Amino acid sequence: MYKFLLSLCLYSILSGINIINAQTNLKDFPIDTSYTVYSAFQKLIKDYPYIKIVSTAPSEKIKTKENIIYTKYSERELHIDIFEPLREKNTYSPAVILIHGGGWRSGSKSMMHPLAEKLAENGYIAVAVEYRLSPEAKFPAAIYDLKSSVRWLKQNADEYKVDTNRVAILGCSAGGTLAAFTGVTNNNPKFEVKYDTLNISSNVNAIIDIDGILDFTDPAEGGKDNDPEKPSSGKLWFGSSFKENPEMWIEASPLNYFNGKTPPVIFINSSQERFHAGRDEAIEKLQSFNVYFELHTIRDSPHTFWLFDPWFNETSELVLHFLDKIFVN
Repeated sequence: MYKFLLSLCLYSILSGINIINAQTNLKDFPIDTSYTVYSAFQKLIKDYPYIKIVSTAPSEKIKTKENIIYTKYSERELHIDIFEPLREKNTYSPAVILIHGGGWRSGSKSMMHPLAEKLAENGYIAVAVEYRLSPEAKFPAAIYDLKSSVRWLKQNADEYKVDTNRVAILGCSAGGTLAAFTGVTNNNPKFEVKYDTLNISSNVNAIIDIDGILDFTDPAEGGKDNDPEKPSSGKLWFGSSFKENPEMWIEASPLNYFNGKTPPVIFINSSQERFHAGRDEAIEKLQSFNVYFELHTIRDSPHTFWLFDPWFNETSELVLHFLDKIFVN
């Protein structure tokens, strides 16, 4: 038992996963711990020997509250971490919900803490969200969770001084796909929790997609499942391959929901083409609807660039510039 706890502590330090939450997760539901900041670092260090994991330190400009329950499914609790800027009393601020990546099957909300802290230091309420992953629940469970988190934030707007007319959703990799899907399905009852009795909108006012794919039917995504022993992340999330159930893969593609009421969008991409699936087609739609968007590609960057220096500052500055333009200026 001692060796197990010692190894878990070491793992927690390296990966940035909260140890108490991890132990609870292991008891309550199946969990995939394959994707952490440290595992991503190990994967990249050979090709990018100059990278560093983004470090964080307590800031006097913000206050933090972690592991707040925002919804429950029977005994299963889902949590958020809130990073608030220090403000004058009764000052309401815009908010950003942050969604971690991990192929819809792994990862932790703690991976979004560095970016959340950066946003809070610059006047935004940042909310890192836990959501159900594919070992526990298939699509569209994560969408239900994220829309519930938006409603919870608006329900508690007075406590945290949230301006409910200025709520953005941000995600990285798989989280980017989820952020886009959540935003482009504003006012779509199909993806709302059926038993939710809150008369509160889950709509968001801006979308920040950081290297999240938009079209699962793209050959780079839908053509992967040729080996039954190595199912793709998509198959694990949907429960079937593209060949077995193309309708599901189409339904889960955010590209198919862009419309004239889509809120402003920023795409921040790596230089890895695979993660641009559906982006250009989405931009064509946004242009036809005259919806504001921005497109930025981080030069010579790997997929998980937002987790590491030297790309973290550029990423956070692009996010802040976009948010300031949409919500402040």
